Amino acid sequence: MTRPPLPPFTRETASAKIRAAEDGWNSRDPQKVALAYTPDCQWRNRAEFVTGRPEIEQLLTRKWTRELDYRLIKELWAFEGDRIAVRFAYEYHDDSGQWFRAYGNENWEFAEDGLMKRRIASINEHPITQEERKFHWPLGRRPDEHASLSDLGL
Repeated sequence: MTRPPLPPFTRETASAKIRAAEDGWNSRDPQKVALAYTPDCQWRNRAEFVTGRPEIEQLLTRKWTRELDYRLIKELWAFEGDRIAVRFAYEYHDDSGQWFRAYGNENWEFAEDGLMKRRIASINEHPITQEERKFHWPLGRRPDEHASLSDLGL
């Protein structure tokens, strides 16, 4: 299986790869998202370390069970060869109705077939009020005309 765009990345192909990842994550479908990673992909997500698609699916299932109405924006930070650095922010609420915004950085490394073989994510979050929310599109893919992280000052 290949997952274009393939490395080595240009600014255009790195940006396309990032948007495809954002769209996948905004689907909140753990099985679909896991297909973007090699079968033995290594992750560090906050302080959790997982390896392989089954563990990735389990992590994402837990995540989207507790992070409700999840909406994510990713943005290119840097790229070179088979690596892309991404910054992101997402908003969600918990089962009590408390909203949160999380900020983070990801370092991605890709196999020749375009599947991600390593993902290192550092994430911080804080509570926000309903009025402080900035991500208001309907659940699913962020509309093309929606502001970017930079446009939103995030």
